[in-house]
Amino acid sequence: MKYSAKLIIGMTFLLSASYSSLAQNDTIKDHNFWNNVQFGGGIGLNFGNGFFSGTLAPAAIYRHNEYVSSGIGLNFQYSSQRDTFKSTVLGGSVIGLFNPFQELQISTEFEQLYVNRDFDEQFVANADDNYWYPALFLGIGYRNRNMTFGVRYDVLYDQDKSILNQAWMPFVRFWF
Repeated sequence: MKYSAKLIIGMTFLLSASYSSLAQNDTIKDHNFWNNVQFGGGIGLNFGNGFFSGTLAPAAIYRHNEYVSSGIGLNFQYSSQRDTFKSTVLGGSVIGLFNPFQELQISTEFEQLYVNRDFDEQFVANADDNYWYPALFLGIGYRNRNMTFGVRYDVLYDQDKSILNQAWMPFVRFWF
């Protein structure tokens, strides 16, 4: 199933606007921009049955208030399937975080990724491939101070193009 870039970009802006409008309901106590910026990001692992995928995703978010944050990030992923392929992925993301109460974090994250897949020679039917892949993750996690761990789901998951073996992916995020 193919999704148009306009639809994905529109959804991302709609989610960002929703978060921004929620954020404006509360006053920010500190009006200094940099005092409301947090740096951090996430790491992720996905593995099973000879498959491995590791993710490193540094990010920066702006805390609009105690409930809503939004930001940008970079993404690096490496994946491999034993005796089948290796893949390197680079990209960027836009993230929105909502904390209805201190321990719960709900997230939306749109990633635009450049994928480079290198198949083993025995798989002649699968040619090496380079392409752009969009991902839209909806996530939920348990938050304890500056750390959140949880699970996220790629609603745009495409079994033929995704480097992940499933749409679900656990995550750990740290903010400083």
